[in-house]
Amino acid sequence: MAGSRAVIKKTLIGSIALLFLLLLAVLYKKYNPLESAFFPACPFRSLTGLLCPGCGSQRAIHHLLNFDIAGAFRENMLLVIAIPYLIAGWVIELIPHPNAVLLKWRKALYGPRAILVILFVIITYWILRNLL
Repeated sequence: MAGSRAVIKKTLIGSIALLFLLLLAVLYKKYNPLESAFFPACPFRSLTGLLCPGCGSQRAIHHLLNFDIAGAFRENMLLVIAIPYLIAGWVIELIPHPNAVLLKWRKALYGPRAILVILFVIITYWILRNLL
C-alpha cells in the first residue's frame, strides 16, 4: 500500500512538472524575451553591466523552440551545447537497472571530475564572453 502511494505521488509530481514545462515552452515559443517585459532581466547584468554564463538563455530557448539554432547559438552558445548533455543525464537516470558500462559512463560524464570540468568550462565561458 505504501509503495503504491509513493508511485502515485511520484507520477503526480512528474505530471505537474511536465505540464509546467510545457506551459513554459509555449510561452517561450510564442513570445520573444527580447521584446516582452514579461520575462525577467538578468540581475547580474543589471548590477554590473557584464554578461553572466546564463545571459541570453531565455532568448536562446525562444530561438530553439522556433528552430533557429544559429540564433540560439548567438544568444548563449553554452546553453545550446549543454542541452544534449543534460538530456543524456536525465535519460541515464531514468534507466531503472543500469548495466556496468552505463554506470561507468555515468561516472565519467557526471561524476566529481566531470563536475570540476564543467565548472571550469562555465567560468572560462563567463570570462571569455566578457572579454570578446
